[in-house]
Amino acid sequence: MAQISQLKQMGLFDARVPRYTSYPTAPQFSGGVGAVETAKWIQSVEAGSLISLYVHVPFCRRLCWFCACRTQGTSTLSPVAAYIETLKLELAKIGMLLPAGVRIGHLHWGGGTPTLLAPEMITELADAIFDAAPLAENAQFSVEIDPNEIDAPRLDALAAVGMNRASIGIQDFDPAIQETIGRPQSYEVTKTAVDGLRARGITSLNADILYGLPYQTEHKISESVQKLLSLGPDRVALFGYAHVPWMAKRQGLIPTDALPAPEERLRLFNTARELFLWDGFQEIGIDHFARPEDGLAVAQRNGTMRRNFQGYTEDDFTTLIGVGASAISRYAQGYAQNDASTSGYQRRIRDDALATKRGHAFGGDDLLRGRIIEMLLCDFRADLAEAAKETGAPTATAIAMAEGLDRTFPGMLTVSGGRVSIQPEGRSLARMIARYFDAYDTASTGHSHAV
Repeated sequence: MAQISQLKQMGLFDARVPRYTSYPTAPQFSGGVGAVETAKWIQSVEAGSLISLYVHVPFCRRLCWFCACRTQGTSTLSPVAAYIETLKLELAKIGMLLPAGVRIGHLHWGGGTPTLLAPEMITELADAIFDAAPLAENAQFSVEIDPNEIDAPRLDALAAVGMNRASIGIQDFDPAIQETIGRPQSYEVTKTAVDGLRARGITSLNADILYGLPYQTEHKISESVQKLLSLGPDRVALFGYAHVPWMAKRQGLIPTDALPAPEERLRLFNTARELFLWDGFQEIGIDHFARPEDGLAVAQRNGTMRRNFQGYTEDDFTTLIGVGASAISRYAQGYAQNDASTSGYQRRIRDDALATKRGHAFGGDDLLRGRIIEMLLCDFRADLAEAAKETGAPTATAIAMAEGLDRTFPGMLTVSGGRVSIQPEGRSLARMIARYFDAYDTASTGHSHAV
C-alpha cells in the first residue's frame, strides 16, 4: 500500500503519456514531409539490406467499440477489393524506388482485419509484396488473425504465401465484458482458430489481452488469462485499454462509469503479470511477456530488442516501410505517414504519387533522445554514453539530459556513471520517466493513462 501511495504522489494515476513506439511521437508529425521526400528516402535505403514491411488493411466486418485504430466497417468485399488494387499500385511504386537486392526480413499484416480478405486477395497481395521486394530466408511473416473472421480456405491461403507467425486479439474472455466493448469472441471460437493455425504448421503464436476494461475485476482477468494460457501462446502483449472517445467516437458507447480507477488498473495489470510469470513467461519491457525460447525473449537477453510501431520486436532493421492508409514508415532520415483516410490514400496513389501526407525529418537531438527512450522502455536502463555513441552525439549532451531525473523520481531509479537504471518498484513509471527525455510538448495531445 505504501508503494501505491508513493506512485500516486508521483502522479502515476493522473498522468497521460505517450506509448513511445516512435520518437518524436505521431502527434508531432507535420506536413513538412511529403511524397517527394519519401521517394528520396526510399531510394537511399542501403542496397542489399534487409527491411521491415507493414501492410495496413483498415476494414472490419464489424467495428469493436473499444478499438481506437483507423478502421472502417464493411458488409461486402467490394471496397476491400478496390483497396487491394491500390495497395498493389503502391507496392509497385515502392519496388521501383528500392535499390537492388533489398529483401524483407520482417513482414506484418495488420488492421483492421487482414483476415477479412478472400483467399484470392491474400494471394494477390502477397504476390505484389514479393514483386516489390522478396522475402529473405528465415524472415518472419506475421498476420493479425480475427478468430471470428477466419476459415479453412483463408488459413490455407495464408499458409501457402508464407505466414509463419499469427497474432490473435483476445482482449477478454468474459462474455459480459465482451458485450460491453462490442467484441463477442468465445473461447471455443478462439481455440478453433488456434487449432487451425497449428494444423497448418504455424506454431508461433502472439496474443493480445487488455486490462482496464469496463466491469473488469481481478477475478475476471485471472480467468481470462488462464484461458489464454491454455492456448499455449509464445508471446503475449498485456495492453492497457486506452479510453480516448475524443479520438475514437465509437468508444462513446462504452460506459465511462464502468471503467476501473487508475489504482485498480495497476492491480489488474499486476494480477495478470503474476500469472504470466507463474506460467514461466519472461517479462519483456513494460507490457509484453514471452516464453524464454521465443525470439523476443532471446533478443531481450542479447540486448538487441527494439521498439517500433508494432511495439517490442527483435527486428533491428533501420528501415520500416508502411503501406496502406495511415501507415507509418521509418527511414534513416525520419518518419513518413500515409494519408489516414482510405479515400485520400487511394486518390494519392492513383494520382501517380506516393501517399505520404505528413511526417517528421530527424533533426537536432531527436535520434539521441529517441534512443535513450527506447533503451529505458526496452531494458529499464539506459547507458547515456552508449546512446550518444550510437547516434553521433556528444556524451556530455546525453548526460546533461538526465540532470535532475533522480530528484524527480526519488527512490525509483538511479543515475550514476552516465547510466540510468529504473528500479523494479519504479517500472510502472517507465513511460513517465521516458517523457523526461522528450523535448516536445505532450500536454495537449490526448495520450492514454500512464498505467
